[in-house]
Amino acid sequence: MDINGLGNTSTPGSEHASGPPRLQDHADHDSQLNPVEGLAADAESAIHQAVAAARLAFTPPMSLEDRLERLDRLEAMVRERADDFVEALALDLGKHPTEAWATEIGTVLAEIAHLRQLLPQWVRPHKVPAAASLAPSRSWVENQPLGTVLIIAPWNYPVQLLLSPLAGALAAGNTAVVKPSEVTPHVAEALAAALPEYLGEAVGVVTGGVPETTRVLQHRFDHVFYTGNGTVARVVMEAAARYLTPVTLELGGKSPAWIDATVDLPVAAQRIAWAKFLNAGQTCVAPDYVLGPPEVLAQLEPLLVSAIRKLYGTDPAVSESYGRIVTGRHLSKLTDLMNLVDPEDVVTGGGVDASQRYLAPTVIRSAVDGPFMQDEIFGPVLPLVPVDDHRAALDVINAGEKPLALYVFSQDDDVRTAFREETSSGGLVMGAALVHLAHPQLPFGGVGGSGIGNYHGRYSLEAFSHQRAVLDKPLTPDTLKAVYPPYGPLKSKLTKLALGMPSPAAVGRKLFKR
Repeated sequence: MDINGLGNTSTPGSEHASGPPRLQDHADHDSQLNPVEGLAADAESAIHQAVAAARLAFTPPMSLEDRLERLDRLEAMVRERADDFVEALALDLGKHPTEAWATEIGTVLAEIAHLRQLLPQWVRPHKVPAAASLAPSRSWVENQPLGTVLIIAPWNYPVQLLLSPLAGALAAGNTAVVKPSEVTPHVAEALAAALPEYLGEAVGVVTGGVPETTRVLQHRFDHVFYTGNGTVARVVMEAAARYLTPVTLELGGKSPAWIDATVDLPVAAQRIAWAKFLNAGQTCVAPDYVLGPPEVLAQLEPLLVSAIRKLYGTDPAVSESYGRIVTGRHLSKLTDLMNLVDPEDVVTGGGVDASQRYLAPTVIRSAVDGPFMQDEIFGPVLPLVPVDDHRAALDVINAGEKPLALYVFSQDDDVRTAFREETSSGGLVMGAALVHLAHPQLPFGGVGGSGIGNYHGRYSLEAFSHQRAVLDKPLTPDTLKAVYPPYGPLKSKLTKLALGMPSPAAVGRKLFKR
């Protein structure tokens, strides 16, 4: 298998027919891994050591104290290395320190604090009501750690989107191997230096590019958590399928916004502009495009221009608050699309400085089939797409992949209800954009093409745990003998009574009354 250059991952072989590898035979498993082109010998050794150490560091049972202690270490790392992370984020993405704290450092600290509050109740068995048909007995659910998990992080929020799921994995009692993105090398270096110092062998770090990612995916894990694009997600899912490993896939897609005349347009414009151009548009839940009636979009245009000016000044190129495109290659993809846009359709922006990886905050007029309407933009370009009404907007949205987020700016109850009931998306926000990520009790994740599974808070604990059903039934009195063969009329009647099934006579009386 070779998708998007991530190399070969074989299908299961006969050596695994008797079951998945266990800890004691991981060395034998590693000797059966497929060759990876371009993988250096020292990288091969480092990956093997990171995975093996994390496996051996998983020593259940994990007490509440053990889990809290690991969260404390992670929090200490984030606080004590915050300056290193902020500096790395500035170098890789041009993030202002305030933005780095708001969207990366502070977000992780808030997640850790919330998990710490949830843990005491989470580690206790959850009793469930007794089943009358199984009396006497008692039942409960235990939340068990999965084992050793793999977390592959993206480049757009490289601190938050690695450490936030890691916090959930550690809180759930797992060990982990993490793979920071090579596209943000300064952040990857900072994480690789800090994590082993604070968390030891409980968290292995794998750095590098495609060869290293290919190799680590060939190892067996108990869960794989991937954030990124759909193409690589298919590679991840196929690699995980070799061992029937469950996955969480946090992807993206074209997250639309609807706006109509019933809302305060200046406020809506400011919220849309902030959510779109934060991190230079490189946010998986940024509004990808705006749908609305033509006359409303015409009013929105100057309001967006004004909102951009308030956020980043008259020249965003000199604003310390405006980020940069992550690499020249990513910038080229965006500028190639901009070259397909009629200059008369550029409402504002479009300026480029390749030496600074700069693309100005840009608003364009677009048709439904315009150049920026084919794939997720992942950059600071906002298409305004006119449609007749909200019914037409629903048709546009439902014709594509299910988005990671959907934003509705309308005070019309019928319109809001239609978007809520007639669409499917990872998240739905009315009256704002992006902010649902900050709610600790809401799950974050996609559906369909925008992802599988979710996390944050309790949902992170669920993602990285197995909910084991437990039933304890005494040997006396032996009530189960009522269902043992040989069967007869008495046992048939007792079974039906126990399971709440009506007797044939009762069914007959009911039919006769009709």
